[in-house]
Amino acid sequence: MTQLPIVNLPAGDPASAAKTAAGCQTPGLPADKTQLQRLPKWLKRQLPKGNANHFTAGLLDELRLETVCDNARCPNRNECYSQKTATFMILGNVCTRPCGFCAVSRGRPEALELDEPTRVAEAAYRLGLKHVVITSVTRDDLPDGGADHFYQCVLAVRERTGAAVEVLTPDFVTCKPALDRVVEAAPEVFNHNTETVPRLYRRVRGPKSDYAWTRALLRRVKELNPNIKTKSGLMLGLGETTEEVFEVLGDLLEAGVDFLTLGQYLQPDPVRYMPVVRYVPPEEFHDLGERAKAMGFKKVASGPFVRSSYHARDMAESF
Repeated sequence: MTQLPIVNLPAGDPASAAKTAAGCQTPGLPADKTQLQRLPKWLKRQLPKGNANHFTAGLLDELRLETVCDNARCPNRNECYSQKTATFMILGNVCTRPCGFCAVSRGRPEALELDEPTRVAEAAYRLGLKHVVITSVTRDDLPDGGADHFYQCVLAVRERTGAAVEVLTPDFVTCKPALDRVVEAAPEVFNHNTETVPRLYRRVRGPKSDYAWTRALLRRVKELNPNIKTKSGLMLGLGETTEEVFEVLGDLLEAGVDFLTLGQYLQPDPVRYMPVVRYVPPEEFHDLGERAKAMGFKKVASGPFVRSSYHARDMAESF
């Protein structure tokens, strides 16, 4: 198997680190600063045909709902919308964390919309969803990090649709006991992304992130409710090594994680975000996925376009 390259990034500011990793003048840019790295052929996709894409987008607009598909510039947006599915993003569209990889807007969020759980449930019902994925921005400004809002959304969706619910939560690191409130709603799947390896953690996820707490969070979900399936994922291509990846996978298994996703990091724009150090070929993703299954994960999705909630229903129902 091809070794992921070791990149020793300096401990200074993100721009300096990105410059070293990419070997160029500014993060992820050639000297002329005009474009992102050229995408390899396996990362180019055709747009799906049909009107379902417009139906989904129109419904979300009508109900004033945000999705991670739009806000995080997900490469699978058109495919998912064309299949009348989306990952709902609650708690607004402004995040309080300055993560080095995420395209979601950051700044001072607005007040919670108390009718949002009802609107999420209505959208799930009108889309005919049988597996509903709910994620959020990080809200360090709220005393509970938005945990009770997650709780209300899970209950509203379940009551309106009877669908299985998967939550993809922030880390609640500023109020760790708040995690218990989300678990109290008993979502069928509890997803929290690890994102990257410990060496790159603070640089990728920001100064408030804590790799040890990510592991502890996933472990606590299982302790509180062993019937909830837990899930986590990593982005590849940020400079991690193969050994580091498998050390993380061992940690996740030790924390009781059931489902794993591995996908390619794509830089949202060439100035504000961490550069892509390497595009991992599809065959290498396949190999990593097979090795992860052999380690003991119950379900693994591994590929360049895999994201946290990509084909989430298939993963949960096939278990």
